[in-house]
Amino acid sequence: MEPLAISINETAKALGVGRSSVYALIKSGSLDAIKIGRRTLLTTESIKRLAQSRTAI
Repeated sequence: MEPLAISINETAKALGVGRSSVYALIKSGSLDAIKIGRRTLLTTESIKRLAQSRTAI
């Protein structure tokens, strides 16, 4: 089963960008973040959507 959400570090590694870039994408609304306690997780659906929108350009 594929995870529904992954960490900031895992997202940065998957996208090939730094953590600060991931936080900027969250702030701009390009990535959907979920707060669970102190952890911030990003939905894999929003990561895929971002990757597809960037390759379409």
